[in-house]
Amino acid sequence: MLLALAWRNLWRQPRRTLLSLFSIAFAATLLVFMLSFQLGVYSEMKETVLRMFDGYAQFQAEGYATDPDLRRTIANPESVSEEALGVKGVVAASPRINAFALLANGSKSFGAAVVGVDPARERGVSTLPASVRQGRYLEAGDSDGVVLGDALARNLDVGIGQKVTLLGSGLDGSVAADVLRVTGIYHTGIPEIDRSMAQMPLSRAQATFAFGDKANTIALSGATLSDVQGAQGALERIGRRHGIALQDWGALEPALRDSITLKYITSSLFYITLVTVVTFIILNTLLMSVLERTREFGMLLAIGMRPSLIGAMVWLELITLALTGGAIGIAIGAALSLWFERTGISFAGFSAVLAQYGLPSQLYPALSAFSALIGPSVIVLAISLGGIVPYLHVRRLTPAMAMRAA
Repeated sequence: MLLALAWRNLWRQPRRTLLSLFSIAFAATLLVFMLSFQLGVYSEMKETVLRMFDGYAQFQAEGYATDPDLRRTIANPESVSEEALGVKGVVAASPRINAFALLANGSKSFGAAVVGVDPARERGVSTLPASVRQGRYLEAGDSDGVVLGDALARNLDVGIGQKVTLLGSGLDGSVAADVLRVTGIYHTGIPEIDRSMAQMPLSRAQATFAFGDKANTIALSGATLSDVQGAQGALERIGRRHGIALQDWGALEPALRDSITLKYITSSLFYITLVTVVTFIILNTLLMSVLERTREFGMLLAIGMRPSLIGAMVWLELITLALTGGAIGIAIGAALSLWFERTGISFAGFSAVLAQYGLPSQLYPALSAFSALIGPSVIVLAISLGGIVPYLHVRRLTPAMAMRAA
């Protein structure tokens, strides 16, 4: 009965109620769409950056994350990779050697990160092979091939088919020297990779750097990042059995993790401000309505209605208003998010800036139960809690006080 009375009372002033509903629905729509878009962009950012080279997770020798020394190795990378592939959610595992060496072409020389990879398995964990713009990526039959970033190739002034000399240190302290032929030049759009990394066949790198059958890391991938995150417990158990560490995406890309965390914090301040403003607007509107109806409340009290019931009725008016506006906002915000999930939002004018974060110029929201419900739920909760003020005001009324105030 109270709910029916509350709903009827709301529409005694339809213009006021519609404006209040519009305010709540607009704020809820904005929160649903913006949070969906934010989650979609961050998910795309993580997927793109991690798939570029790191993989969704990595096995590393103990201590390698803090001190990536060449001597920190995984003794049995092949067996670890096979075990990892047996875990649900993991679809690719690629052992790697990570070394630093001097690459030279005639009088030009530059330091580079030299990564030994298995060409076939690397395609399952990295999109870098698809970034080759000149020549081709490494293949299983390549014995002396190397692929370079386009910036590194320009610095060395080398092209497809030309040779580069490699000079570094081996695992046993010997001099690691080799001559490699450029088979491909890639462009990822990420300057740190394009100007400083070269990849060569894993077997050749193991021989050049005196690794035997060892590796430094094993990059892991799955259909999605969440699949690998779901397999983290099983992967950690494999790591413990072999005395190696599992690094998740945040440990592999701490700068990206911290950047996303900071953006969440700053955007949360905006969301909190929006919810606070809408809550105070709605509460002010309802409080004015309560003051206008003081005589009505006095008459209800005079005929025996308890103050607590009148207060509950007023509170229900507020909650009903918030729930209705929130539901409208969820519907509109979800519809907008689903539409742009299909069409995307183009930021063609910012393609160069987005490329630095590994993002395409077309971005997509990612609607989820979390993004659809959390914002409107906070609005409804804030308004409901704020309803304590008019509720307490009504509870303090007496028939005589209410009639005099009118």
